[in-house]
Amino acid sequence: MLLRLFNKMDVPEVTSLCNNYNIYKNTLYLPYSEEDAFNWIKNHLKNFNEDKNFEFAITDKVTGKLYGAIALSNEPKFNNGELAYWIGEDYWGKGYGTEAAKAVLQFAFKEKGYHKVFARYFHTNPASGRIMEKIGMQQEGILKEHIKKNGEYLDLICFGILKQESSSLEKQEI
Repeated sequence: MLLRLFNKMDVPEVTSLCNNYNIYKNTLYLPYSEEDAFNWIKNHLKNFNEDKNFEFAITDKVTGKLYGAIALSNEPKFNNGELAYWIGEDYWGKGYGTEAAKAVLQFAFKEKGYHKVFARYFHTNPASGRIMEKIGMQQEGILKEHIKKNGEYLDLICFGILKQESSSLEKQEI
């Protein structure tokens, strides 16, 4: 697995991967039209260079095949950021999300010096929570019926990890 910045050549594949009901039902902002995907990608490099958001394509390191996306926000005032990700359904259960999340955690703590990284998932998507657990995050709470999607109220399960808690993960193999 390799993380890289998205580019405009990724627009068709992002659109194809994101226009899937099983991904849509577990995310806030999908699906994407090609225009949506282009507008999302066009500011990634600028956001990265300005330390605003770090949005990476999750790809096969040999073929370059796009598996999904992972992002880390930057809140300098609080010295933390939110981790968010999606993986194309054809690539579920292969460890790509976990591997990417571990790499982004290391980036957050080692390269960016964050104090904390947090993440959230809908209660209807426990697989996302398993990724958070595998990378050492701990559940911090539940925001009951916090999101309304498709006429249904969903709980948000909140996870977090502090920099000092992540040091033991560096030696673990995922």
